[in-house]
Amino acid sequence: MKKQKWIALLLAGGRGTRLNLLTKSIVKPAVPFGGKYRIIDFVLSNCKNSGIETVGILTQYRPYVLHSHLGSCSYWNLYNRYGGLTILPPFQRNSSGVEWYEGTSHAVFQNIEFIEQHKPEHVLILSADQIYKMDYSVMLEQHIETNADCTIAVVEVPWEDASRFGLIKMDEESYKIIGFEEKPEHPTTNVASMGIYIFRWSVLKDYLLQDEEKEFTHRDFGKDIIPSMLEAGLELYAYYFNNYWKDVGTVRSYWNANLDLLNRESNIFLKNPEWRIHTVESNAPPLFLDESAKVHHSLLSEGCEIYGTIESSVVFNGVKIGKGARIKNAVILPNTIVGENAWIENAVIGSQTIVKNGVIIVSNDSNAHLMVVGNNVTVDPELHDFTLRNIILTVSS
Repeated sequence: MKKQKWIALLLAGGRGTRLNLLTKSIVKPAVPFGGKYRIIDFVLSNCKNSGIETVGILTQYRPYVLHSHLGSCSYWNLYNRYGGLTILPPFQRNSSGVEWYEGTSHAVFQNIEFIEQHKPEHVLILSADQIYKMDYSVMLEQHIETNADCTIAVVEVPWEDASRFGLIKMDEESYKIIGFEEKPEHPTTNVASMGIYIFRWSVLKDYLLQDEEKEFTHRDFGKDIIPSMLEAGLELYAYYFNNYWKDVGTVRSYWNANLDLLNRESNIFLKNPEWRIHTVESNAPPLFLDESAKVHHSLLSEGCEIYGTIESSVVFNGVKIGKGARIKNAVILPNTIVGENAWIENAVIGSQTIVKNGVIIVSNDSNAHLMVVGNNVTVDPELHDFTLRNIILTVSS
């Protein structure tokens, strides 16, 4: 097989427990986003647009919807004959059965054979649950110019969110990394790792093999591999990214990222429009607005039927909003039906859900709480409180 300069591995197996009910039945990268996309479409489109010829997707938790999505998008089949797109689920390595991925670096270790057959000089490791546009080839250029063993993409995050990330300390002039903390309780910097790494493959392979022999390890890049490389004095550099980026690991960040599309300054699709984000086309009929419909400052997708009032919301494909219904500051996922005179505000409503006539799903203060309704459920005003608490959650983060 042709020797390649680099290949990419997408870590797409996480359960996404902080997204609560939205990931009860599907993996986080398969969660719908932005009216017509799924979260994984962004990183995959970045790979394609960056000219990466070989991409391996490491899946694990409830991968069925994700696999169907990838198999249905003809655009992903345009990868060339040197590698293309390969789905890499956990597999049986010995007689004891399937060995599930125990951490991010362990997932890569499990697929050493896949990497080796492509003979790459460098390996790009990516998280499949972030919203951003990036030309990875520019990061690779810096990686090669600095003769780095590892390059980590970094971005400044709000101080209140810093403890959710691995944090980088670096020389301000050379961007050489001099310290790394994985999700510290009391952050001393807000420069965060994006979970995007380029490794010299010969170096990474050695560290993966060494880590596997340790008696105690998290099998994780942030907790084990990166600190070990720093301790050994290897050349690690930061690649500074200053464009739009959102980690959608929590319900609030997911809600915020969708509503960012309503602001011209933060709408990722209006920035660098030639850098297209590709997805499966639904071939749904055009959006229909009834004469009774009122829509203000919102994003609506094809296949919708709107009879009610929508304000400052993102409404996905195939959604039906009944007469007299009020939707405000909400994200309504695909193929959901909202009945007449329902009221939804400061909320995320899951896919293929039925909200019956007159149901109220409202948080009076979006800064403190958001309401979340799961996928494939029916919300009826006559349901008992116990049942409602299992299908509607109030979240504060």
